Amino acid sequence: MDVSTDGAALILVGRLDGRSTGDVREALHAHMRAHADIVVDLTEVESIDVTGLTMLAAASKLMERDGRALTLRGCRPALRRVIAFTRIRNVLQVEKQAESA
Repeated sequence: MDVSTDGAALILVGRLDGRSTGDVREALHAHMRAHADIVVDLTEVESIDVTGLTMLAAASKLMERDGRALTLRGCRPALRRVIAFTRIRNVLQVEKQAESA
């Protein structure tokens, strides 16, 4: 898992799973300390497991408690479906995608 930043965006590339969640959590918490609201860009994430989703949901709850927002960007259709059909949709905010022309 590669992690980079672009302003308030945290950009993830690769697989977000049990092996990479610790490193991503550290980067995410550092980013949360540096920015009021953040975007986690998942455009280049190949796969995400329940460990990764739980970590993102926990970070989102922490930010929401402080009146801040964590937004997911670039979610693939399969991930959007998982979020939509589970209780996690009440915790994670997914950026709306622009419609194709």
